[in-house]
This record gives sequence, C-alpha cells and structure tokens, in this order.
Amino acid sequence: MGYKVKIGLSNKHVHLSEDHIKVLFGCSHMLTEAKSLLQPGQYAAEEKVDIVGPKGTLKGVRVLGPARKDTQVELSQTDARAIGINAPVRESGKHEGTPGCTLIGPCGTVEIDHGVLLALRHIHLSLKGAEEAGVKDKDWVSVKVDGERGVTFHNVLIRASDSYENEFHLDTDEGNAAGCGPDSYGEIL
Repeated sequence: MGYKVKIGLSNKHVHLSEDHIKVLFGCSHMLTEAKSLLQPGQYAAEEKVDIVGPKGTLKGVRVLGPARKDTQVELSQTDARAIGINAPVRESGKHEGTPGCTLIGPCGTVEIDHGVLLALRHIHLSLKGAEEAGVKDKDWVSVKVDGERGVTFHNVLIRASDSYENEFHLDTDEGNAAGCGPDSYGEIL
C-alpha cells in the first residue's frame, strides 16, 4: 500500500511581484491576507485582478501572497482556452517559453510578456513525509485517486522540503475529472 496524501485543488490565481502590486493596487499597498493556505507562509489575499487574453477576460481572479520575485499567472486549461492563451504545463517559477497577458487592478494595468502557465501537478512533502513515502525532492511518481471517477495521475513531481506540509496539488480541471472534493486523498504508487 502506498503513501496517502491530501489533495488540494488549485483554482486560477496570480502571484505578483512587489513592483506589480504597486502598479495594480497603489504605490504603498501591501497584500491583505484573507485566508491562510496549508503551505506555511502562503495565503489567499483579499486582492483580485482581471486577466485579459486575446479572446476574453477572466474577472476577479484571486491574488496569492506573499509577493514573489516574478509575476506568475496559473490557470487551468479550460480558463486559458476561454481567453485565448495557449499556456504550457510548467513547474512553478519556470517561465521560459510561456506566454504573457494583461493584468488589470483597481489602480493600474500591467502587461507581462511571459509567466502564464498551467501548473505542473506536484506533491509538497515535508522531509519526514518524503522519507515515509520513500521518495525525495524532484522525483517523479504516479498517484492513484480512488472513487466513482477514480484515476491515476502520472508525471507528478515531488517537492520535498522542511518548509512544506504534505499536499498533492491539482488544478480544478484535473480535480474535477477525478471527482475530488475537500476531503480527497491520493496514494503515491
């Protein structure tokens, strides 16, 4: 029997650089935490932006904090197609070869020429969790999700660190396809 890990569904969201926060929300603005996320120090902010692509706009997309070095827009394939962006699957922070978009906030607009991606499915594990699961950072695994619409996800990246809590991140398209809810678990094979 494999190691079980809680599934966290990731809806479309934006990570902003300090400079882009200032343009979009005002020069002295600081992100306001609305809800803490499972990963330590990460949170859903009160702030939202509109994401504009060649074919449309996604209104009121949540910003996640804290600020990042580079702005990154994470969409599901459904959302990306709806606004005409051909976003590739990438690990967070790997922006090479990714398209851009326009971000609109209450105080300004930002054009990014890269940084829109479909997040690579991955598992955050503490070092203890990784040891218990028999994996290490940057390993690739498959994960079985049971249930009425059960599936096995392949090409899942392990991200192991003492700064992580155990959680399997899927985007909403992937989670919906597998029938995942708030209390779903996956089994590392």
